[in-house]
Amino acid sequence: MASEPQTGTIDPREAAHFGAQAADWWDPEGSSAMLHRLGPARLAFIREQIDRRWGGDPAAIRPLAGRRALDIGCGAGLVAEPLARLGAQVTAIDAAPENIEVAKAHAAQSGLAIDYRACGVEALDAPPYDLITTLEVIEHVTDPALFLRATARLLKPDGLLILSTPNRTALSRLTIITLAEGLGRIPRGTHDWSRFITPGEMEEKLAAERLAVLARKGLVADPRYGFVLSERMELNYIMAIAPMAA
Repeated sequence: MASEPQTGTIDPREAAHFGAQAADWWDPEGSSAMLHRLGPARLAFIREQIDRRWGGDPAAIRPLAGRRALDIGCGAGLVAEPLARLGAQVTAIDAAPENIEVAKAHAAQSGLAIDYRACGVEALDAPPYDLITTLEVIEHVTDPALFLRATARLLKPDGLLILSTPNRTALSRLTIITLAEGLGRIPRGTHDWSRFITPGEMEEKLAAERLAVLARKGLVADPRYGFVLSERMELNYIMAIAPMAA
């Protein structure tokens, strides 16, 4: 994430790292190629959980019509734009101003009205959101517990939080750090393996904020499709989360 004095959960080094890649975000073969390959599987999970949470019609074109969505760590809009196309009123934030400028320009070219802001989640003080997404973000913040606390306060009681992140395993170290970064498929220095969080650890952190896991899937590499949803979570996982009942 971001490029400003260290406050809250923003790590200025992370912000500067991702901000330097801003011009490349929408290039499927550029520095964000891995995010493009993750995209279809992540969006399929999001759509399934939207329909399940609110009893929607899987055939509906705009299942988020009338709902507010927040995308945290939005980069240049790879998730925010699909949420807008699904009908949501979208706010999207990122700690790197360079990313926000690219995101605004791309949304304008696409004819999408998205409220982009260069800030951390702690800076938001708005009515709560129906849907919050934060994908491949929590491993880059300074304090995951504080990040989840700041996120949870923005979620409606019947809301839905979607979170994805790499697992901390020998496989993720080999695949993401040694191979992907070592071979230049992901820019070097993007990840710190020690910051990865296991699913069990994540559930504990979520429970401390009165958040419960509704569903979770692994994201695994597939040479035919890029990434697919799986029961295997050794590399990366995605969770659907909701506030616990009062």
